[in-house]
This record gives sequence, structure tokens and C-alpha cells, in this order.
Amino acid sequence: MAKVKVGVAGYGVIGQRLADGVALQRDMELVGVADVAPTLSVRALKEKGMPYAFYAAAPDKLSELAAIHIPVSGTLEDLVGKVDVMLDATSAGVGAKNKELYAKHGTKGIFQGGEKNSVADVFFHGYANYEKGLGAQFLKLTSCNTTGLIRAVDCLDRGVGVEKVAITIIRRVADPGDYHRGLTNALQIDHAPSHQALDLMTIMPHVDATGILVHTPVTHGHIITVVASTKKAVSKESALELFAAHPRIRIVRIDEGFLGNASLFRYARDLGNPRGDMYEIALWEDSIVMSGKDIMFAINVPQEAVVIPENMDAVRACMKMQSDRIEATDTTNKYLGIGKWKALE
Repeated sequence: MAKVKVGVAGYGVIGQRLADGVALQRDMELVGVADVAPTLSVRALKEKGMPYAFYAAAPDKLSELAAIHIPVSGTLEDLVGKVDVMLDATSAGVGAKNKELYAKHGTKGIFQGGEKNSVADVFFHGYANYEKGLGAQFLKLTSCNTTGLIRAVDCLDRGVGVEKVAITIIRRVADPGDYHRGLTNALQIDHAPSHQALDLMTIMPHVDATGILVHTPVTHGHIITVVASTKKAVSKESALELFAAHPRIRIVRIDEGFLGNASLFRYARDLGNPRGDMYEIALWEDSIVMSGKDIMFAINVPQEAVVIPENMDAVRACMKMQSDRIEATDTTNKYLGIGKWKALE
């Protein structure tokens, strides 16, 4: 069977990781990546020997690319014309403009959480509503926070049913290397309910969700606490069993040294993971407690890499590579090496 041809628009924080993720999928071919200028990421691509073909998204920047000898394989439109599906990781709003180009060429498009929901036919999550993405022309992924949150809530929901959730998001304020948000020594609260709670209900309309978000002056990972009301009685032990069986949830413990977000980032670097990435969310066993009939727990969401597996799932869905969500997600997991640590336990 011929490999599905994939392109990536926007070679930044997410785009780099999407390109690497596609390159690992043995049933997909990364045709190339596109960006507008010789950013640090593009310069690093050149210094690594141009493992991916580069396409210029802004013709007026060609002279800047030529000045530092970035080999250009064509324009963004050239790339779009060569692929079956584009993974769009451009800045918010740019993807909506690129959609017109994708439609012109009959190319499928997958957009990231920063775009408005109206950009796509389906608001997509690999585990929660994979089937809705089958054959769709345009899909939009959930944000990093929402992706990790839905993994945990969907896991619990499929096991015992979830009626409602109340969440608190302790959100990193910027990605590592970002300066545009300034240097701060403060916490900032958003209006409730948070968009993550609303997005969860869009994906999982049978769950009543609300939440509060607090911005924190850190860069490595979000922490989300969840209080879930379940349809069936659940214990800490049975919930832990459900979570531990999920390939994209990693159970961690404080006495192992996992004290918080920085511990997980350091561990990913010690593992030798590229860029210190971790695809799995971490769920603290120590955080699972009962509040009457409700259950509470806390997860860590590695914001730079957590959405990559679900993007691979989205390619599989829109191209109908697999019709079953478990077959699709298991294939993605295998190629990304997700869950390999479980074999060591």
C-alpha cells in the first residue's frame, strides 16, 4: 500500500515536532515542511543537514533564505500540490487563510488548537471521537491542555462513565524561548469557565464540564486537577487500574522523585528524548483521592509535544488509514515509541 504523503506548514514549536512525528510513521511519507523566514528553527534544520525538504511560504523572503544558503524546494503551494494532507502549525489565523489553498488543490488539512473551531469540519481527538474524523476534509485538533485533559476524562468515562467534571488548570505562561509575554512574577486568573472545559464538552457533549485557569510564570508543562462525578461507583484502586492501562497516560509518584512539572521535563531529557519531549501525560498516583462519590486527580501536560500523537491519529482518520480508533491509536503509539517504558515494569 502506498504511503500517505504529508506536508507541514509552519516549522516552529509544534511544526518541528509534527515533522519528526510523521517521519517516524512507517505508513506515512513526510514530503516537506514550509515556513516564511529563516527562523532559528529553520537555521537549525539547515545545520542538521536539511533532513526535510524546505518550501518557502512567503516569496518575498526568498532573498533572506538565499542569504544564509537555505535550499528551497519550492513554494508552499508546490508542497500542497504534492501531498494528500497538510498538517498546519502556523500562527493562529494563518491556517484559516491556508485553508483556501488546501481546498483549491483538494488537499486535506489538519489545524491546531489556536485556530477557530469554524476552520474545520470536525473538532478532533484521537481517543474520544476518532470515528467522526473518518474521511473528513478538514479537522481541527484540541489545544495541548484540552488534549491531555480529554485523554484522562475519556479514559475514566469509557471505564465507569463520567457525568460532570470540574477542572483547575495551572497553565505555563509561555513556551521555552518565548519572550513576547514578558518577564513576570505574578499569577493571572482567566474568566471562568475556561475554554478547555467548553472544548471538552464539544468533543464529549455528554459530560458537563466547567473550570478555572490560572497562568503561571513557568515554561515547562501545565498541571490540571480534575474532580469527576462518575456514573458508576469508582475507587482509587479501580481508577488507577483504568489510567495505568491507557498507553498515553503515565502513572508517576512523588516518592520516585516526580515532584512536579520540572521533574518530568528533566526526566525526559535524561531519557535522551529529542528536545526533552514526552508524548504521554503524567498522572500522579498520590493525587488520586475520593471526595464523597467524586474522584479527584492531577495530571501534567507537556505542552510542546502532547498533541503530536493526536495529529498522527488525525491523518489516519481523514485518510481512512484505519477505521477503528484503537487500531489507529495503537499504530501511532507503536511508531512514536509510546508506552515502551511499560515493558520495563
